[in-house]
Amino acid sequence: MISPKDFIKKRILIVGSNGMLGQRLTEYFLAKEEVELLASSAEDESFIPGVAFRKIDITHKEEVKKIINDFYPDVIINTAAYTNVDGCESNRELAWGVNVTGVANLTHYAWACDAHMIHISSDYVFDGENGPYTENDMVHPVSYYGRTKLASENTLRGSGVFGTIIRTNVLYGPAKYGRPDFVKWVVNSLREGKTIRIVTDQINNPTYIDDLVSAILRIVDYTKEGLYHIGGKEFLSRFDFTLRIADFFGLDKNLILPIKTAELNQAAKRPLKSGLITLKAESELGYSPREIEETFQLMKIELNL
Repeated sequence: MISPKDFIKKRILIVGSNGMLGQRLTEYFLAKEEVELLASSAEDESFIPGVAFRKIDITHKEEVKKIINDFYPDVIINTAAYTNVDGCESNRELAWGVNVTGVANLTHYAWACDAHMIHISSDYVFDGENGPYTENDMVHPVSYYGRTKLASENTLRGSGVFGTIIRTNVLYGPAKYGRPDFVKWVVNSLREGKTIRIVTDQINNPTYIDDLVSAILRIVDYTKEGLYHIGGKEFLSRFDFTLRIADFFGLDKNLILPIKTAELNQAAKRPLKSGLITLKAESELGYSPREIEETFQLMKIELNL
């Protein structure tokens, strides 16, 4: 027999559920009785056990149509993206397909079922000349990845869907599966005695993944539309962030070599003076990012770092 509360469950579809952010969202919503959850990703199986899962390639419109029409979600959270910044320069068709065409496919069927679509974007929509940035600052991407993320934002804005765009930067945290985030990479590298070269001229406010999850939850609960910047509490260079990691975990800072971004000779240009001002999210969502050392402690406990 169907109980009355089943009629008020919110159906949430997470796209890109095997990614770092997707994993944390899946774990959270899986534990909520008031949510009917469907996880979806490009892999054959979910990294998170015990969740309803469907494989999906968002570049294929018919696959998107079927999964959305079958599930009929109230909320679609799109965390899927091709995020290899240098790879985007040489694989432009793939980058556009996932980051733009995929979003167009999702918005088309989100509109058909009147779903609230939440889409994750990036500080790479800015040129990094005059950061940190508010939601009202002029966009000017300097890489193909940044261009695809800006195009994805415009795709959602022009779709007629009730939508929310979240820009974030330098995401890190205790996701258990997939490639290591920046913090785990630094910890693992230094513990193995490896020398690492870290740029001194890229400024951001690194975002703890669970802080981003908390912002998304509030957007879902408050049914908030529009654009929000979500980032960490402190603005600092990637080099200084790395020193903080080494200090906290008691690692050898002599293995950390300072370099300039230009020395890396990367295919894609990076926004240097960047970062995201979060005052709008703080005032409208009650967003409150944690201190950096507190996030390291949480990661240390959960991942046994």
